[in-house]
Amino acid sequence: MKTRIVILVSIFALGLLDCTAADWSQFRGPQASGVDDRHPLPVEWNVETGLNIRWQTPIPGLGHASPIVSGDRIYVATAVGSGDAELKVGLYGDIAPVEESGVHQWRLLALDRVSGRIVWNVVGHEAVPRVRRHPKSTHCNSTPATDGRHIVAIFGSEGLFCFDDDGTLLWKKDLGPMDSGFFAVPSAQWGFASSPVIHDGKVVVLCDVQTNSFLAVFDLRSGRELWRTLREDVPTWGCPTVIDVGGRPQIVVNGWHHSGGYDFATGRELWRLKGGGDIPVPTPIFAHGLVYLTSAHGKLRPMRAIRPEAIGDITHPDPTGTNAGIAWVHPRQGNYMQTPIIVGHRLYASTDGGVVTCFDARSGEILYSERLGGSPQGYTASPVSDGRQLYFSGETGRVLVVPVADQFSKVATNELGETCMSTPAIADGSLLFRTRNRLLAVGRPD
Repeated sequence: MKTRIVILVSIFALGLLDCTAADWSQFRGPQASGVDDRHPLPVEWNVETGLNIRWQTPIPGLGHASPIVSGDRIYVATAVGSGDAELKVGLYGDIAPVEESGVHQWRLLALDRVSGRIVWNVVGHEAVPRVRRHPKSTHCNSTPATDGRHIVAIFGSEGLFCFDDDGTLLWKKDLGPMDSGFFAVPSAQWGFASSPVIHDGKVVVLCDVQTNSFLAVFDLRSGRELWRTLREDVPTWGCPTVIDVGGRPQIVVNGWHHSGGYDFATGRELWRLKGGGDIPVPTPIFAHGLVYLTSAHGKLRPMRAIRPEAIGDITHPDPTGTNAGIAWVHPRQGNYMQTPIIVGHRLYASTDGGVVTCFDARSGEILYSERLGGSPQGYTASPVSDGRQLYFSGETGRVLVVPVADQFSKVATNELGETCMSTPAIADGSLLFRTRNRLLAVGRPD
C-alpha cells in the first residue's frame, strides 16, 4: 500500500512538471516554438477603447527582453537608466552605437498574470554598462527563463543571475564583457541578446562575441559551471535550443562559421555547418525531426532544414546542395531578425521588411511569399501563434494577423499604441505584448 501511494504521488508530481513545461517559460515558449494552441486568441483589439484589453501595466526602463510566464506569475527584465533612453526603430543602416554614460539598474519584475499588478520589483545589478548598444537595441535584450522556482536572466555584459520566485538573488556569474557587434567594424557594439535556456536542472548559455566565444552549461541550483566549449564564430544573437534526438538531449545553435549540435551532457560537438548570413540572429527551431536554421546579411540568406542525427562537418560546397545532413535548403529565402515558426506542416518566416514566406516544413516547397502590407515598418519581434492565426508585431506597434493556411490573407490589423521590439508571450488565451513603456495583456473578457 505504501509503495502504491509513493507511485501515485510520483505520477502526480510528474503531472505538475508537465503543467510547468506547458508554461511560456523562455524566449518564445517551449523549444522557442512560438506556439500555444490550447486557447484561441483574439484577432482584434483596441487599446483606446479597451476592446479585448485585459490590463496594461507600466514597465520602467528600457528592454527588449520578452515576458515569460509560469503559473500565476509573469516575469520581465529591464534596464533602468537616468532619463529617457534613445530608441530608434525603422529600416536604416546606421551601425554606430549609442553614446551614453551613467549608472543603470538591471531589474527583474514579477507581475500577477490575472491583474497585471506588480508583485515585486528587484534590482539584480547596478553599474555603468560595460559595453555600448545599437540605437535599436537596449542594455537588456535577453529574455529570462524559469523552471517555476528559479528565474535566470542574462543582463548582457553584467553577467548571469539566478533569482528565486520571491525575487531573492541566489547566485550570479560574471561571463565577461559581451561585446556583440559587427565583426567587420569591432567598434560598433550593438548589445548582447542571446537568452538562457533551462533543461533538466541546468542552464544553457550561448555567448558568441567578438573574442572568446563559448557555449556553457551551469547547475541551476548552485550556479556551478559544468562545462564550457569554445566556439570560433563572429557575434550571434540567437538562443540555444535543446532538442531530443533518439532519447539523447542535444543543444543546437545558429551561427555563420559554426552552426551545429552539441552533446548536452558533455558539450562535445556532434555536427557542424558553415556559411549563410554573416549576422545570425534567429534561434533554431525543431519539428518533424528536423532542425530549421536561417540567417541573413551578406551574400546569402538561407533557410535550411537539418537532420540532427548528422555527424561531423555537413557543409555542402554548393549553397543549394543537400546531403545526408541537409534535408533541404533555399539559399535566398531566409530572414534576418525574426525566428521562424512552424504550425502543423507549415513553416512561416518573415523578413525585417515584412515579406512572409510559407514553406512546407517537410519538403521545403514554397507555398507562398507575400508582403504583409500596410504602412511601412520594420519587423524585429518574432511571430507567435495559437495554432489558428499568426501574429506579426511590427516595430511601430502595428500587429498583422494572418491565418494558418497554404494561401496568404490578412484577418486583421491592430495597433498597440507604442513601438514594439519584443516578441510577445502567450498565456491562458492572452497575448502579452511588451511595448516601449508597458506590458499589455490582450485577451477576450473572462
